Amino acid sequence: MHIQTRNLQKADYHDLKETMIEVYSGIGGDYWPKSSITKLLNIFPEGQFCVEVDGKVVASALAIRVKYDEFGDNHTYYEITGGYTFKTHNDEGDYLYGIEVFVHPDYRDLRLGRRLYDARKELCEQLNLKGILAGGRIPNYNKFADELSPREYITKVKQKEIYDPTLTFQLSNDFHVRKVLRGYLPGDSESKEYATLLEWINIYYVKEADKKPHTDSIIRLGVIQWQMRLFKNLGAFLDQVEFFVNAVSDYRADFMVLPEFFNTPLMADFNDLPEPVAIRKLADFTEPVREKLCELAISYNVNIVGGSMPLVDEDGKLYNVAYLCRRDGSYEEYRKIHITPNEVRHYGMVGGYEIRAFDTDCGKIGMLICYDVEFPELSRILAQQGMQILFVPFLTDTQNGYSRVRHCAQARAIENECYVAISGCVGNLPRVQNMDINYAQSAVFTPSDFQFPTNAVKAEATANTEMVLIADVDLSLLKELHEHGSVQVMKDRRTDLYDVTLKKAAKKALNRSLDRSKKASPDNDPEQVAPVIVVAD
Repeated sequence: MHIQTRNLQKADYHDLKETMIEVYSGIGGDYWPKSSITKLLNIFPEGQFCVEVDGKVVASALAIRVKYDEFGDNHTYYEITGGYTFKTHNDEGDYLYGIEVFVHPDYRDLRLGRRLYDARKELCEQLNLKGILAGGRIPNYNKFADELSPREYITKVKQKEIYDPTLTFQLSNDFHVRKVLRGYLPGDSESKEYATLLEWINIYYVKEADKKPHTDSIIRLGVIQWQMRLFKNLGAFLDQVEFFVNAVSDYRADFMVLPEFFNTPLMADFNDLPEPVAIRKLADFTEPVREKLCELAISYNVNIVGGSMPLVDEDGKLYNVAYLCRRDGSYEEYRKIHITPNEVRHYGMVGGYEIRAFDTDCGKIGMLICYDVEFPELSRILAQQGMQILFVPFLTDTQNGYSRVRHCAQARAIENECYVAISGCVGNLPRVQNMDINYAQSAVFTPSDFQFPTNAVKAEATANTEMVLIADVDLSLLKELHEHGSVQVMKDRRTDLYDVTLKKAAKKALNRSLDRSKKASPDNDPEQVAPVIVVAD
């Protein structure tokens, strides 16, 4: 499944019409004619959004821009749309007015409406408008009209005593009821012709006279400090994962990151087996967990860095793998390059062979797993590929092990002019061999200059306590640092004297080019050598 939120195009009308007919089948199957959609796209193309799923438009949000003082709070839908002609649209308007939002019934479990609202909010901020207004139906009101006034009904919906499919959704997306409108949509018997005048306030709005240059590209991170605990089955484990995804989604996080080997509680059922066998049994869960993470990324509209899990590849070798599950439905894979002696000794793991930054809707990111961050060549290669945020799932049993990860991660942020988020496990897991104790203090690190906190720590969790860390990072500050920083590490490298390069050979080519007799050892197979070198003239 591939999901994309984008601006509506004229060529989308066939899908749009089909979706409208399905949405409004219960009230006559009415729909906007092609001429109306064409006019909207001609006068305000940036205000019309749609969600495409696997190439088909299944949801849409239509809007105009108005000078709201010309209408005030006592208007009807007919008046605000200029008799459905949209002649009320004003390019100098101070509010975005939502005239339509709909989602095909077959796709409502994907929470596509939230994506459309997020797109509207982003547009509102970009255009520096005061906010978003819309008249909202209250379709369940007819069930309570004999006993509740519209005001009482709205109060009970706010208090979650009554569910209304429209108003409940609007309130959950940070809208508030500004007024109750009477006769807003004649013929709306379900709402008894009442509607709520809903408003979302743009807190970033600045009067033109007071406008100043401001930063953009603020990305919100949700870092999970995961408590190791036993689960009765895979479903219970996934429920706990979804709890955290839901939590960070409520804060409108752009990324969520889980720790290394966060799924090892599932290995408890195999504790009677030798460790190399038990870890391969655990690998059987990796694909279903990854599939669930991809589903959650879509449903909750958040990019998920899925910690790391064991993977037995088609070559029969055991890898430590992290997944990036994008909120558009796609995913990427990163295999830990540097395997710790413990992983080799207890599990027989081998290292990966690919280093690359990944594109996301929030810029380029990198993933390194625990021990990898202690090798500066890897993050430097990622930085050279444009990485702006580095995610490091980790698992450490002792405080000195944690300190290695922490201090190296902080160094990577400074030397590569990027943000680094580390996520670890805490607590005990007595029924799983080699996972008895865990120590972590998850954190988000920054470069060290005037634009950032004086200790270069944006946020950090309480040590050894399960919690969620929410932190905003501003990508525009990285550009400012690169161009005007007190020191400019990436610019000031002496590449005339040294460089860090990536060997772009495929795995089979590596096997052919290396002399096994000279390079091979039980703990350092040439197939698994990290493809980085430092070259000095």
